[in-house]
Amino acid sequence: MLLTLDDFDFHLPPELIAQHPAPERTGSRLLHVAGERRTDLRFLDLPGLLAPGDLLVFNDTKVIKARLFGQKDSGGRVEVMLERIVDARHALAQIRASKMPKPGGRMRLADAFWVIVVARDEGFFTLELEGEGDFWEKAEAYGSLPLPPYITHAPEAVDEARYQTVYARNPGAVAAPTAGLHFDEALLARIQAQGVGVAHLTLHVGAGTYQPVRVERIHEHKMHSECYQVPEATAEAIGQTRARGGRVVAVGTTSMRTLEAAACGDGLVRAGAGETDIFITPGYRFQVVDRLITNFHLPRSTLLMLVSAFAGMDHIRAAYAHAVAQRYRFFSYGDAMLLERLEHLENEDATGAV
Repeated sequence: MLLTLDDFDFHLPPELIAQHPAPERTGSRLLHVAGERRTDLRFLDLPGLLAPGDLLVFNDTKVIKARLFGQKDSGGRVEVMLERIVDARHALAQIRASKMPKPGGRMRLADAFWVIVVARDEGFFTLELEGEGDFWEKAEAYGSLPLPPYITHAPEAVDEARYQTVYARNPGAVAAPTAGLHFDEALLARIQAQGVGVAHLTLHVGAGTYQPVRVERIHEHKMHSECYQVPEATAEAIGQTRARGGRVVAVGTTSMRTLEAAACGDGLVRAGAGETDIFITPGYRFQVVDRLITNFHLPRSTLLMLVSAFAGMDHIRAAYAHAVAQRYRFFSYGDAMLLERLEHLENEDATGAV
């Protein structure tokens, strides 16, 4: 089946794009999508949808202050969005400027430090730090929180806390794994108390996550690469969950992509570090994840393609139309969905299971 961008388009009224988080982390709505069945719930209802022996897998990346402003040595203004801090002296970044800097050019950022443009590879620049310090401390001291482009206000104090999961541990992301923003400590404790397991992995979400798909035929799109780490304990927990018949529930598309990228052909997850540019579209055969907790995604985006692959294109179209009609809140600060894997539902239908 030849799929195009138009297959993943939908009308979204601008007022449904959430500009601020809900008053409480767990105060969002939750749409449970199981094939043709759609149930309107609150996120606090999630524990009732989980069973002892299930396993939730969270992405514990931490968002860094990745947006920096400055000027080129020629005087032109620049906005730098760090994609990845490679090491203490080097970073990959996207740059906005009236005229893009060339390799060898210098930029002074935050009127505090200089960087040299070492190279350019398509939309990303390699930057080298001049002088003392390292990129980690420079970003923390002089950068600002990289709110998504569809959030129109400048970062506020509430964003510093709420655009970060409560379990964030490993700095490196320039966008939050937003499905996890709905959890607070009390909800996590409640879930674990009923016998549901919790495991963590790390995928540092890059600025490229907001890159639009610029080709009409989606199979021609090339995903940006992101680095990940799967601890041995997480790989073991997934294996044990499968052995006892529990369900692996990915919290967010970043956890989903990491688990599928780290999977062997037989569905076993390999522990270790790696890079992934996995592009999941309808027709993909999932190896690991049984259920997915996720937010509502942008039209014509790779993440909408991923959830369509997981839950079924027609079911996602219907779910999004339902969400618009019911005035759900969309994107990073918006409401959530719990999606059932289409293959499992088809198998239940074939066997007559309920």
